[in-house]
Amino acid sequence: MNAALPPSITIAGCETEAVTVIGGSLASGVVLLCDHASNKLPPEYGTLGLPATELSRHIAYDIGAEGVTRALAARLACPAVLSRHSRLLIDPNRGADDPTMIMRISDGTVIAGNRHLDAAEREKRFRRYYAPYHRAIAGVIDTSLAGRVPVLLSIHSFTPVWKGASRPWHCAVLWDKDPRLARPLLSALRAEPELVTGDNEPYSGVLKGDTLWQHGSKRGLAHAIVELRQDLIATAAGQDLWARRLARAMAEILASPANAALSRIEHFGSHTGPM
Repeated sequence: MNAALPPSITIAGCETEAVTVIGGSLASGVVLLCDHASNKLPPEYGTLGLPATELSRHIAYDIGAEGVTRALAARLACPAVLSRHSRLLIDPNRGADDPTMIMRISDGTVIAGNRHLDAAEREKRFRRYYAPYHRAIAGVIDTSLAGRVPVLLSIHSFTPVWKGASRPWHCAVLWDKDPRLARPLLSALRAEPELVTGDNEPYSGVLKGDTLWQHGSKRGLAHAIVELRQDLIATAAGQDLWARRLARAMAEILASPANAALSRIEHFGSHTGPM
């Protein structure tokens, strides 16, 4: 790690059909990811046969996650990579052979434009939208390694109610093999008494083939997912509040000598369950 690297040395931002890269400092020590930032669809796909109300739901994207990611990137002066298409087109947070990569039904909604998907269309979406997103992540990481070994923090959001049951968590940290970032991040969030913070709830971070498995686990980079409840980040004010909270936590974590292992490339065995 080169902690003295001038913050003026940066990764350039760019935008393509499939991905947005927000530029940031190589000295930041963080790369942010947002797999489900957008509910937009390329013009040729229309609305995939869905009414606009369905595209505004969680089935199409992680509500509020893009705003938090952008605000957090600005506060940490770090690079971020965001997908530019709805996960209903193709879900970049799935392994290349995962059958749920393109959903035909999601939370009770039939995705008409995906019902008769053939192999050629699947390959086309993979080539145009999935693969470029992951190439962009790999490229940002490769460039970041010229400065300091970065941690990967992926921003997601979850619904406040699922199948009629209220979810008590305000936020959660998801993780699989590597506890280096998850442990201190859980500790930082749980230090705020007003927060109910989940550990691998309401989802598990154990998903072989997902984004952090591809770019964190396989490369030996410390990583974690932060899940935020959507009603708390539905507005710009809520997004900024959570960006400030996460920026404070990440700055403290990265500065602590106790977390020196974050700046190393290390590989871990299988995760054995919540702490």
